[in-house]
Amino acid sequence: MNWESTAKQKYDAMIKKMPMFHRGIAEEVVNKEAENIAVARGAKQVEERDIVQAFQTEVPPAFFSLMTRLMDMVGFKHH
Repeated sequence: MNWESTAKQKYDAMIKKMPMFHRGIAEEVVNKEAENIAVARGAKQVEERDIVQAFQTEVPPAFFSLMTRLMDMVGFKHH
């Protein structure tokens, strides 16, 4: 599935800012979930809202504060 280019750039920037240990796991589960969310709403591409929802769904609560800070850093609208 295609990803909207600005959303993908923000996503890539966020992944790069994550601690090395978490990158691979986050990328794998968030990619899949973002695409599933986009498909479920009948979209032709993954958009920012799909990525944000995927992070909020897949990231364990212990890492929510880090996730929120990283979303703010890269410009994701998550509120």
